[in-house]
Amino acid sequence: MRNPPALEQLVEALRCLPGVGPKSALRMAYHLLQRDRKGASHLALSLNRALEVVSHCNLCNNFSEQPTCPLCASEKRDASQLCVVEMPTDLMMLEQTQAYQGMYFVLMGRLSPLDGVGPREIHLDKLVKRALDGVVQEVILATNYTVEGEATAHYVSELLKARGLKVSRIARGLPMGGEIEHVDSGTLAQAMMERRNVK
Repeated sequence: MRNPPALEQLVEALRCLPGVGPKSALRMAYHLLQRDRKGASHLALSLNRALEVVSHCNLCNNFSEQPTCPLCASEKRDASQLCVVEMPTDLMMLEQTQAYQGMYFVLMGRLSPLDGVGPREIHLDKLVKRALDGVVQEVILATNYTVEGEATAHYVSELLKARGLKVSRIARGLPMGGEIEHVDSGTLAQAMMERRNVK
């Protein structure tokens, strides 16, 4: 027995979410239609509203409802520093540290040729334009330490250094509160290589 066409369409739509396969999508659809129609309606309205009003900030490329997001519009930020991150969630995590007061650029991804993600898909032309605005003095690369994140950092650093910009990369090593015996050998080796003088 087949499901009604509208239900099949809902299941197929839910499958666009990362990590959601056919069985999970079917369970979600059943739940929304059987147990939480009010929630389903709210989800549909919220999704439509977000699609209507959320776009990208002209400066940092993060999601925003205005042409320039509140962070980029703030006069309290240090405009001479530009931190490049992969995703909005990375920006949020860095902001939670309260250790950085500069500006950001969100790539909305990372280079991954096997997945068809090249320089155009991660907005590198927009990043170069932003970095060469005459105000930015240092670009800090805060991409993840994955194969793709490292490749992205290398590509971006070569691109920006060729244009005379100072480029730095966030450090990696032991986590705060971590004990050496519980750290993997790769992280420990990196921490040893990136050691610094004690002040």
